[in-house]
Amino acid sequence: MKIESAESGKMSNYKIYEGNCINILSAIENRIDLTFLDPPFNQNKEYKLHNDNLSDEDYWQLMFDVCKKIYELTSNGGSIYFMQREKNTEYVLKCLRESGWTLQNLIIWKKKTSAVPCSNKYGKHYQIIAFASKGDRPKTFNKLRISPPLPPNYKNGYENGIYVTDVWDDIRELTSGYFAGDEAIRSKNGNRFHKQQSPVHLLLRIILSSSNIGDTILDPFAGTGTTLVVSNQLQRNSVGIEIDPDNAKCINNRIKNIRESDNINNYYTYYIHTENLNDIWNNNGLTLANKNKKQTLLPLELHKRAGIQPLFQ
Repeated sequence: MKIESAESGKMSNYKIYEGNCINILSAIENRIDLTFLDPPFNQNKEYKLHNDNLSDEDYWQLMFDVCKKIYELTSNGGSIYFMQREKNTEYVLKCLRESGWTLQNLIIWKKKTSAVPCSNKYGKHYQIIAFASKGDRPKTFNKLRISPPLPPNYKNGYENGIYVTDVWDDIRELTSGYFAGDEAIRSKNGNRFHKQQSPVHLLLRIILSSSNIGDTILDPFAGTGTTLVVSNQLQRNSVGIEIDPDNAKCINNRIKNIRESDNINNYYTYYIHTENLNDIWNNNGLTLANKNKKQTLLPLELHKRAGIQPLFQ
């Protein structure tokens, strides 16, 4: 088991554990405040060091074991966000319930990309994210207000933004090709480094909602490290577990060399109407000039749609 770790700033640090998730969870001593659980979906995808074609019984036993170990590591009132395919919703809820968690919301992440067509049922257009807590109530929940684009035929804007609900339809997944944009990490030959890379904006919303500065965030299937990249910028401590050594190296490099597409400040004014934003967002990364111009900032995607050059580029 190899461990990469580094201090970053005065308040946050990160650790990358390289090896099997179950084994490492048993050895971790950190108290965890928030976990993002986005495991392989057992779809027979090709992973170098993971069998993605387990029997249903073995796969869900693995998920139960992971959820149980995370529960034991989590501080009272801490939270978990468990992402899965929509068809596995009942198994996710059962897994969380039987390992001790209390469900708070079933979030629908509606993709901004095209639906996956099906021959004998409705096309698939979302994934689920089960938000649960250790105990009846989460110890931390920050009510975020966002400024999304107006729906068609709406004439008036959102003067003070709107609260985030349990349907997230404003965050694009990093699909293959054009829609992956600059955020998708690519190998030298131009191919995607990791096809299941989570978008920065998704983790930004989860971490802002369910943690505070100085908290510790866990990602037991860290992949390319988006959870750690966002946590680090928000001055949260983070722990990532990744079985693939190449992915672990990618995470370490990604944190040390923040790319423009990984810069969370691209989304700062999207959340500007959140009442306690200054308390939960590390503003050290914003220059004085950019703070003064924050009313003109937009998420990077909206900048491009409007033909405006982003300030953080």
